[in-house]
Amino acid sequence: MAAAALVVVALAGAEAQCLAPSNLRTANGTRICAQLYTNNSPYYDQCWGGSALMVCPGSDVPYMPHSWVTAICSLVVGTRCELTVWSRASKKGKSRSFGAGMVPRLQEVRWGLFGNWNNAIRGFYCQCC
Repeated sequence: MAAAALVVVALAGAEAQCLAPSNLRTANGTRICAQLYTNNSPYYDQCWGGSALMVCPGSDVPYMPHSWVTAICSLVVGTRCELTVWSRASKKGKSRSFGAGMVPRLQEVRWGLFGNWNNAIRGFYCQCC
């Protein structure tokens, strides 16, 4: 099952560190597709705090883990990777794809006239080439 490729690492209480897209790797060198963060700060350099969710290449997660349902405020996508997210569980609702790069404040990423992606990710798929 593809969902087994998801690795959840909660760094609660510790200050998570933002990694550059080209440096998204575990301690043993395994590639990470994306990393999602919970801290919502008005200061860009502090957007990478709180807990971090590591997403392995090929992760297909139609339902976010319970504690992450309304928590994602920033993200980093690895080089040559793409993260597709949905606003509703089971890959429904609005969708958006993020290519390699850093998004420190999802509240600045709009959907439609009034919405944004802050705390709105309910499912995702991440792939790398």
